[in-house]
Amino acid sequence: MHTQTYRVKGMHCASCSSTIEKTFKKVDGVHSAEVNYGTEKAKISFDPSKTNPHDLSKHIEPLGYSLEVPTSANEMGMSESEHAAHLGLNQSKKEKLAEVADMRTKVLSAIPIAVFAAFVMGWDILAEYSITPAMSYTLKEFFHHLLPILATYILFVVGTPYLLGFYRFLRYGKANMDTLIGIGTTAAFLYSFAVTAFEETLRPFINVDYQYYDVTIVVITFIALGKYLEARSKIKTGDAIEKLLNLQAKTALVIRDGKEIEISVNDVTHGDLIIVKPGAKIPVDGTITEGSSFIDESMVTGEPMPVGKKIGDSVVSGTINTSGSFTFKATKVGSETLLAQIITMVEDAQGSKAPIQALADKISSIFVPIVLVIAFLTLGAWLIVGSQYLGFSQALSFGLVSFVGILVIACPCALGLATPTAIIVGVGKGAKEGILIKDASTLEKLHKVDTVIVDKTGTITVGKPTLVDIQNLSSVTDDELVSILASLEKKSEHPIARAIVNYAEEKNIPVSTISNFEGIQGKGLRGVVNGTEYFVGNAKLVGDLKVSFEASTLNKFTSEGKTPVILTTKEKVLGFVMVADEIKPESKQAVANLHKLGVKVVMLTGDDEKAARYMASMVGIDDVVAHVLPQDKLAKIKELQSQGRVVAMAGDGVNDAPALAQADVGIAMGTGTDVAIESAGITLLGGDISKLVKAIRLSKITMRGIKQNLFWAFIYNIIGIPLAAGVLYPVFGWLLNPVFAGFAMAMSSVSVVSNSLRIKGKKL
Repeated sequence: MHTQTYRVKGMHCASCSSTIEKTFKKVDGVHSAEVNYGTEKAKISFDPSKTNPHDLSKHIEPLGYSLEVPTSANEMGMSESEHAAHLGLNQSKKEKLAEVADMRTKVLSAIPIAVFAAFVMGWDILAEYSITPAMSYTLKEFFHHLLPILATYILFVVGTPYLLGFYRFLRYGKANMDTLIGIGTTAAFLYSFAVTAFEETLRPFINVDYQYYDVTIVVITFIALGKYLEARSKIKTGDAIEKLLNLQAKTALVIRDGKEIEISVNDVTHGDLIIVKPGAKIPVDGTITEGSSFIDESMVTGEPMPVGKKIGDSVVSGTINTSGSFTFKATKVGSETLLAQIITMVEDAQGSKAPIQALADKISSIFVPIVLVIAFLTLGAWLIVGSQYLGFSQALSFGLVSFVGILVIACPCALGLATPTAIIVGVGKGAKEGILIKDASTLEKLHKVDTVIVDKTGTITVGKPTLVDIQNLSSVTDDELVSILASLEKKSEHPIARAIVNYAEEKNIPVSTISNFEGIQGKGLRGVVNGTEYFVGNAKLVGDLKVSFEASTLNKFTSEGKTPVILTTKEKVLGFVMVADEIKPESKQAVANLHKLGVKVVMLTGDDEKAARYMASMVGIDDVVAHVLPQDKLAKIKELQSQGRVVAMAGDGVNDAPALAQADVGIAMGTGTDVAIESAGITLLGGDISKLVKAIRLSKITMRGIKQNLFWAFIYNIIGIPLAAGVLYPVFGWLLNPVFAGFAMAMSSVSVVSNSLRIKGKKL
């Protein structure tokens, strides 16, 4: 089974997506199809032996849509433009801008005509109530003959999409929002045209003074204006992807046959040596082989401070070299790079559907046929019931107003835009903050999370041993004590030894050469520094040397999860240092912020309970479960879920895979290029736990936006349809003019997209 995402051309409304989806699902060989109106993309799983993208496109072409099928050349390239083609973005952007420009031209030509028609209509209404003087006969006749000409231009030029919608409904029985507008405005135009052409013949039967050219003109103009504003806003919703694409370097300076040559990033191969100069973008992922620098990795981690890089460190494509010059070896190129993975993941997430969207989709798919039925029943009711009270002529006139009003106001466009636009903006905002969201359903689930399970190592703590404390019991300075320790430990491969040597390097403490070095199994090591014999190790080593030392002084430190490293001679203990996995500086604030969001924090760790509880108390964690194996983490999550809690698990994405899969939301604490993008619903680049708080806030903001959008889309249809049908006419004499219906419909879509765009400006 082959799964691929394609861009769909010709989508204009929410019901378009359900029409295309249903058509694809009927094709032999198609396993599943998901069409998203917000991104204008179709994700299709199909059997390549039974069907192909070109065949699928042919099935929807009679309905006015088509699939954009990339060529194999498009799919291979990973330069900015070719990568954009691979994702169906660059043509999309160019075409969308051309489409928006065409819409703008039509709208600008229609607005003066609509203003003129509204002026004539307003004068007529005001004159009826004697607020303004009545039009002269000559002026009335002039308008009487001018309005049909203007309405013809508006309907057949500006209103072409709606006429096509009407035509496809008659030919294929497929109805969408364009069908509703097409039927409504065509009915108003044809009625008015018949009255104009056969005025004297029809006068005995109906009131020929009522014509609806102005309705055709103003409704189409309002809807075209709404569509133009919506299309312009929708381009802004997906700009996160465009910004990510712009991060891609276009060229790379490589060493080939001993010479420096500049080549397209597309031509870089594995193992190429690439030179990066100050201010340049890093073209692909790789490992530094020569030189050092500070690199701005804010694209990946969201952190503004440049990160120091030296030989052996990894670099990521799209990040910026801020200072020194260096050479690195390409390890990942093209679609393998982290930037390419991020772009693909953001794209997929923006195109996916949240469970909350299912309701809107279901309503949109059955909405148009139901509205058509309601509109015709309303027209029938006015003619049958209304004729008895108002006379046929008046009843037909009011019936037509109601018929057109219902078709215009009932468009489910706002309903179809409510969820996808908010998801697109939310996922894009997350990517900018270093929060990668795998799909829309994860983003939806996250706002319900009330319990977060965190791993200690690498999540709450840095994940590697660090020298955290110096206890000096001698006459030498602290730096001299560390210098002796680091000189001895430099010969050792133990991670604790590495922590002491790193500390000395960071503090620029000199290291001496040693002689007579010897490792003492399970206890420590010995060596001679500047003519003096020293021993470094644990309390057991000191006991063996029979040097007087009160080991109980270590208890306080060991209960805090710290490991002592003692420096001694044969005569006396000179002091000891404490090595521990240091708490990340942001952990305490992150836990406090989670508590503010009403989230309980549980720490699961394989460490000793005393040490784990001390660590938990330092950062304010609610509950600790120590001595756990990966399968125990899984059991704890199941236990919490059985209590009705919604659990998010934050882990490193590798050894926590079973627990991440079991949790309602799995969160991988990814660091740099080692990010486990596929292992969890959400990946926090840079492994910063404070991003977990931002992710939950983002989820809450996005869901609030979706609910607001759905509320306004629903409420507007619930109130609008009965009002347009004339249910309040017998009581209050109110009838909704189709012109106002058109304005309300246009503004509802624009307001939904604008409300979604507000998510961009929210602080996380």
